[in-house]
Amino acid sequence: MSSIDRSQSVGGTRTYEVRTYGCQMNVHDSERLAGLLEDAGYVRAPAGADEADVVVFNTCAVRENADNKLYGNLGHLAPKKAARPGMQIAVGGCLAQKDRDTIVKKAPWVDVVFGTHNIGKLPVLLERARVQEEAQVEIAESLEAFPSTLPTRRESAYAAWVSISVGCNNTCTFCIVPALRGKEKDRRPGDILAEIETLVAEGVSEITLLGQNVNAYGSDIGDREAFSKLLRACGKIEGLERVRFTSPHPRDFTDDVIAAMAETPNVMPQLHMPLQSGSDTVLKAMRRSYRQERYLGIIEKVRAAIPHAAISTDIIVGFPGETDEDFEQTLHVVREARFAQAFTFQYSKRPGTPAAEMDGQIPKKVVQERYERLVALQEEISWEENKKQVGRTLELMVAEGEGRKDDTTHRLSGRAPDNRLVHFTKPDQEVRPGDVVTVEITYAAPHHLLAEGPVLDVRRTRAGDAWEKRNAEKAGKPAQSAGVLLGLPKIGVPEPLPVAASGCGCD
Repeated sequence: MSSIDRSQSVGGTRTYEVRTYGCQMNVHDSERLAGLLEDAGYVRAPAGADEADVVVFNTCAVRENADNKLYGNLGHLAPKKAARPGMQIAVGGCLAQKDRDTIVKKAPWVDVVFGTHNIGKLPVLLERARVQEEAQVEIAESLEAFPSTLPTRRESAYAAWVSISVGCNNTCTFCIVPALRGKEKDRRPGDILAEIETLVAEGVSEITLLGQNVNAYGSDIGDREAFSKLLRACGKIEGLERVRFTSPHPRDFTDDVIAAMAETPNVMPQLHMPLQSGSDTVLKAMRRSYRQERYLGIIEKVRAAIPHAAISTDIIVGFPGETDEDFEQTLHVVREARFAQAFTFQYSKRPGTPAAEMDGQIPKKVVQERYERLVALQEEISWEENKKQVGRTLELMVAEGEGRKDDTTHRLSGRAPDNRLVHFTKPDQEVRPGDVVTVEITYAAPHHLLAEGPVLDVRRTRAGDAWEKRNAEKAGKPAQSAGVLLGLPKIGVPEPLPVAASGCGCD
């Protein structure tokens, strides 16, 4: 196809789609990619249309067979691209940083490959690929600009990610992220707080501080208490109702952070603290710089300072060399810690990690049996912990698209301060995502709560106003000043924590 033919085929407004895999950092990066494309004149393709002019894969490299899944998806698009002149495909993220030129060798119909450090180059690379009619592969070895300086298309009107650092200084043997994201780089506190204040002015009422190792914040700027100071500073921002963070590392979880959580009213009573294993022997093999006693000591201190805190975790079962005795130690920690929720993973080899080459790889049958025992134990504990919520009166932030059965049950859904998911009876008064309701919990299941009685109070918020305004603009209508429920469309929002925190299993 000539350059003239190609340029004619891409005339008019071009649409895009971003497909995201992996952790919460990738979710946030995808918001940046969408913002960059829209800033360059692209328009988001309708959900489910499968006809975007530009398809961007934001990839993850830490799962087994992640590359096979990518190439399978790329293969699915190959005939569509051949039939649609001007269509472009881009691959970014951790797998792109890792595989580089391999991607265009295996899938020569890919137009652009870019890395984790240069996501801001995507529009330029797409245009260069179009003009030069050849694939553009550009992988920066270090961060070119902190991602928060880039345009952003946030998926939620009322909740937002705020990145405080990128990269990681740890050397966990099961994790490849430090090699792909680089060493930790911290943002200046003033820049972080300025971004939060801007978001609050736009109607955001909940923010999640985001980092590969979020509570190590300050190591790059020489202040060991920088993270606790940041939490306290968030408490002084008027209009900011809820502050969360993910994911911390037990090594860096200090007493000043616990005090800041307990003493800052808008820091929520919720903590996602990755365990990975309860065995000191396995933790050493993983290069996790804490042991069982240290971990349980942190949990005890958090519970003493914040009695109603909901604590969740990540656990890997079947790490190379794990014995039955090692696994029993993990079960012991689960019983002692009484997690509200645990994200459990069967160990699988992750290419490029030291653990993939270790002796003592555990047979699949053994890993499966241990995994099932762990899940059964945690389900029992989760249910028991949720039953303790029955009878409590809670304030919920009304959520968007989190109750898959809301339409059929005539309920709405929201998140409690401790991030538990609550389905509640739809009140006569109309409410919007971002508004706050007060309910009494009447029933507990292992993974959610119910408030089956009438809603006790509805508080309309600026966050609800922002949600209404955004959806009115999408519909091409002026926002209703009186506030009319526009429904709960299935638009994405930042993954409810701690789900997102479990994405890479690398914390």
